[in-house]
Amino acid sequence: MFKLSKNSIKNMSGCDPKLKQIAQLAIDITVIDFGIPTDGGARTTERQNKLFKIGRSKCDGTIKKSKHQIRRDETFCQAIDFFAIDPDTGKASWKPDLLSMVACSFLQAACELGYNIQWGGLWKSFKDMPHIQLVNEFDC
Repeated sequence: MFKLSKNSIKNMSGCDPKLKQIAQLAIDITVIDFGIPTDGGARTTERQNKLFKIGRSKCDGTIKKSKHQIRRDETFCQAIDFFAIDPDTGKASWKPDLLSMVACSFLQAACELGYNIQWGGLWKSFKDMPHIQLVNEFDC
């Protein structure tokens, strides 16, 4: 029913191929359209620090690295952010109910593909509703 836009696909460059697979399956099974914003995929240290300084991230990119950054021992970033498309307006939305519905499609897609992910909307200390990240065995 829905399809990832060219921009969303471009915005996932530098992301782990597993995340791209999850997003592709999630867009096929979701009931709410979604996209990947400009800063939703891989980020440089400089960009991560800028997002931290303007209050859009809890990670400064240097001392506290984000899963959006490609780390020394990895080839790709391990996280993506998304937005929902409001069915009433057709515009990007960060309404919690819409983000939750999109997150369900990501969680289902990951399960079907056999990948382990975390959704930031389930975190106890800080809710990051538009955030999905891969979980490796050393993250537990």
